[in-house]
Amino acid sequence: MATIRIKQVKSAINRPLDQKRTIKALGFRKLNQVLEKEATPQILGMIKKVSHLVEEVK
Repeated sequence: MATIRIKQVKSAINRPLDQKRTIKALGFRKLNQVLEKEATPQILGMIKKVSHLVEEVK
């Protein structure tokens, strides 16, 4: 399956609890961390939910 690289570019501080939990569920631990995930519909939905906090890395 295809993979996607994502980077957390904004903090989850002062965000709703569901967004904080989504960031944690994606596996982010600190700002500017880059993760590589499989591009499943579930992961893509989580990324869409916090799209204002993350960006895709080429």
